[in-house]
Amino acid sequence: MTDWLRPHPIIPVVVADRSDIGADLAQALDAGGIACAEITLRTPHALELLTAMSTGAPHGFAIGAGTVLDEEQVDRAADAGATFIVSPGYDQAVVDRARARGLAVLPGVATASEVQRARRDGLDAVKLFPADRLGGLAMIEALAAVFPDVGFVPSGGVGPDNAAAYLAHPAVPAVSGSWLAPRRELDAGDLSGVTERSRAALRARAAA
Repeated sequence: MTDWLRPHPIIPVVVADRSDIGADLAQALDAGGIACAEITLRTPHALELLTAMSTGAPHGFAIGAGTVLDEEQVDRAADAGATFIVSPGYDQAVVDRARARGLAVLPGVATASEVQRARRDGLDAVKLFPADRLGGLAMIEALAAVFPDVGFVPSGGVGPDNAAAYLAHPAVPAVSGSWLAPRRELDAGDLSGVTERSRAALRARAAA
C-alpha cells in the first residue's frame, strides 16, 4: 500500500475560516496521536492555515491540501508547505502536477472506471468519495474484489460511529473525516476536544 499512508490511518479533514489556530491545531492533533491533517481549499484563508500548520507543526507531521481542483491550486498548496494533495475527483492534470512537484496524491473516485484509470497511472490508493452515498463498505468490498492491489480511503459520511469498521477492512489503509476538528469549534478557536477525539479514534481503531 502507498507508503505515505501507512503512518496515517486517520486523516482529519480541516475546514476553517481562520489561520491563527494552525500551530495549536497541529499540536492538539499530534498530542492525540494523529500526525497529519488535510486542509481543504474551500475557505479564503485555507492556504494561510496550511502555511501556519506546516511551519508550526511537530517534526514529522504531514500537511496536505484537500479539495484541490486544478494545477494552480497544486502549485499554491506546494508553495504553502503541503506534502500531499487530495482531490474530490480524478483529474489527470492535478495528478500529473502533484507528482511533478514531488507531492503524494490521493485522487477521488466514484466508479470502477476511475479506479482502473488510477491503477493504470501507477497509483495504488484512491479516495472513495462520497463514500456514504456510494454504498460505504459494501462498495469498497465490491471494488476490492476486482482491484486487490488498490487501497480505498473512504471520505464523506465517515465519523466516530463507522471509522473503526472501515479501518478493519484490509482494503482500507486510512479514513478521512472532519469529526476530529469540527469547523464550528475551529472558527471559535476552541481546540479543547481535538486531542481526546483523536485518542478515542485511535483506541476504536485498535479495538476493531
